[in-house]
Amino acid sequence: MGVLLACAGCKSVDAQLTIPASPEKIWSVLMDGESYGEWNPVLVEVVEGEFRQGERIKYQMMTESGEAAEVEARVVKLEPDRELNQTGGYWGILTFDHHWILEPVEGGTRVTQHEDYEGIGVLFFDPSWFESAYDRGNHALRERVLTSSDEVGPDGGRRDEQAGHWIHRTRGNG
Repeated sequence: MGVLLACAGCKSVDAQLTIPASPEKIWSVLMDGESYGEWNPVLVEVVEGEFRQGERIKYQMMTESGEAAEVEARVVKLEPDRELNQTGGYWGILTFDHHWILEPVEGGTRVTQHEDYEGIGVLFFDPSWFESAYDRGNHALRERVLTSSDEVGPDGGRRDEQAGHWIHRTRGNG
């Protein structure tokens, strides 16, 4: 009976965007859970846990109604600069299997958020909001990646990616 309930419904969402940056640079933003509140419109805070295979992570997620809800996931696969796979939910009722996938392509990196939902609850669940939310998240990730820099110059300054020049560090400002 449990197997029938778990397989009763299956739905998926998919959001893709090419970002003109390396997978390594995008990965560094994705792995910085402390900064999610500064850029991520969906998962606005990592409340507990770290991005490590087998680790449980608790997020504050903004729902369709604009309220914050706590979501718990387990990192089931972490392949640096390539894939972060997390699962959660209630088996048989409603589960999610979320993937961040980074693929090098001409002009940058294709970022895919793909999520599968399973369980009896899927029969009563419309995941279309998640697809648009993940699309917004991908665009916010793009903006964050393009306006941040991991490069540090010889004087401790940082490269401004949009302006295409170095912001030099001077004494007294940092």
